[in-house]
Amino acid sequence: MPESPVPNTVGDQPAALEIHGLVKRFGEKVAVDDLSLVVPSGSFYGLVGPNGAGKTTTLSMATGLLRPDAGGIRVHGVEVWSNLIEAKRLVGVLSDGVRLFDRLTGTQLVTYSGLLSGMDRETVAGRAADLLTLLDLEDASGTLVVDYSAGMTKKIALACALVHAPRLLVLDEPFESVDPVSAANIRDILEGFVRSGGTVIVSSHVMDLVQRMCDHVAIIAEGRVLAAGTTDEVRAGSTLEDRFVELVGGRRHGEGPEWLRIS
Repeated sequence: MPESPVPNTVGDQPAALEIHGLVKRFGEKVAVDDLSLVVPSGSFYGLVGPNGAGKTTTLSMATGLLRPDAGGIRVHGVEVWSNLIEAKRLVGVLSDGVRLFDRLTGTQLVTYSGLLSGMDRETVAGRAADLLTLLDLEDASGTLVVDYSAGMTKKIALACALVHAPRLLVLDEPFESVDPVSAANIRDILEGFVRSGGTVIVSSHVMDLVQRMCDHVAIIAEGRVLAAGTTDEVRAGSTLEDRFVELVGGRRHGEGPEWLRIS
């Protein structure tokens, strides 16, 4: 795949993620259409868009899970599809809807993820214990993941994404099915990760959450970027939700049919 001509620095350091001219087709459907995006290092970046906008497909290609038809992708200056193993070492991924090895216990699953990353068993054991404590999963550490609730499953998947201490964390709908207390704890962990120099990309439908958490945001629809920049730049004096609806369209005005009114 050709090298991306997008500049590989933001300020005086390499961008955490650079995407240039990305294209992905499924048969006749164009899921991602010449999409370009630069995510600054150290940012908390929100990716928002309607269902079918191409968010998950874009993130899957950016993290080495799905091969693009065209375009260039770099993670901290490393061309992903030319240096896949090197790039994957830099990234932690929580993908929405991807099946886990759920016949392992929580501890076994996080340990397995760490060993796959090339870490030694002693280091993995220490990190797995720290993450299970951090995510309030200590009591469930010996329980099979298949018996976890939806929120617990999301948290153990996050632990797997963090165990090898990535520089870029890519999370697809990380707060879906997670209770408010756990969601607050996860936000604290992610904000600490960014403060320490890491970069987080979050794909979410919850506009208020993205507006509160993220310092940068991109709005995607029909496989293209409609707006990107700091959160304040993109929302342009409005709420992110109103700006999103304005750009994406599709809002229906009116009170509905007569028969739907109670009085």
